[in-house]
Amino acid sequence: MAEEMELMTETQQYAYRSLVQLDGGRAADVAALGALSHAQAAAALQALLEAGLAVVEPGPDPVFRPLPPEVALGASLLRRQEALERGRRIMTDLHEQYRAASRQRSEQVAELVVGAEPLRRRLRQVQDLAGGELLWFCRANPVALASGENTAEFDALARGVVSRAVYEREPLLAPGVLDNVAEGIRRGQLARATQSLPVRMLIADRTTAVLSLIREPGDAPGPRAAVINNGELLHALVDLFDGHWETAVPIRVTGGGTDHPEGPAEAELYVLSLVVGGVPDKAIASQLGVSRRTVQRRLDRLMALAGVDTRAGLAYHAARRGWL
Repeated sequence: MAEEMELMTETQQYAYRSLVQLDGGRAADVAALGALSHAQAAAALQALLEAGLAVVEPGPDPVFRPLPPEVALGASLLRRQEALERGRRIMTDLHEQYRAASRQRSEQVAELVVGAEPLRRRLRQVQDLAGGELLWFCRANPVALASGENTAEFDALARGVVSRAVYEREPLLAPGVLDNVAEGIRRGQLARATQSLPVRMLIADRTTAVLSLIREPGDAPGPRAAVINNGELLHALVDLFDGHWETAVPIRVTGGGTDHPEGPAEAELYVLSLVVGGVPDKAIASQLGVSRRTVQRRLDRLMALAGVDTRAGLAYHAARRGWL
């Protein structure tokens, strides 16, 4: 392809310069200069003849004489210049078309996804494409991926993606949910709890958000979500997550740490994180498979360590001491 773009090959240039130096010559004369074989010299001289850069004196051993290069090469250069101008015009037209399409895409704030299976596929795709961070608002009654079904998040954690989740109090009361939350934390997720959340959403790399939508009368059946890729709305959702994350209570899990006799045990801090997150004693006991009295005893010991006699005082002390 590179040779097709050249006016003359290096071999042809050498043959032409040789003819100018010799003031004409045979293939053997050009080859005698030492850079080309006889066959290469003969082929190059024939190419010069066909390109209008040489004339030949016929005979058993033809003699080639050079012609001025302006006529032959000038016409070729003119054709190439015209082709280049056409190429520039085509490139400009294509670039304008690309810019127009890009503007149209940038003006499309959200993509609508309707139906449980399309939404599951979209959520998995967003998680699979995440390169740095996943941010979750987890509310009750998931519309696409139930607790424990989201294996894509574990895959993301395994490849080093940071996952932070804020859980609403209500879903933590459902059977098995705390176990699933604990498993996610053990795999690297950072989890916090709060009383309530305004929306259900996932944000990936702070560039794409999947926002659950409320169904309106007349909407098609099945869950609906908006995939938001840019604009002020995306920035607002990121700020919304950051604000709730700052005020939510970290959820601790047991396992892997060391208990100190004079300080809180891991099991006690796990209970404390759930209580401060708004989970009732009865629900905690049910989730942990212990009695309600056991939950209360763990809290009583924490209050004794903190030197307080109320749960509000315990929460304040835990915040000051960095227990959570």
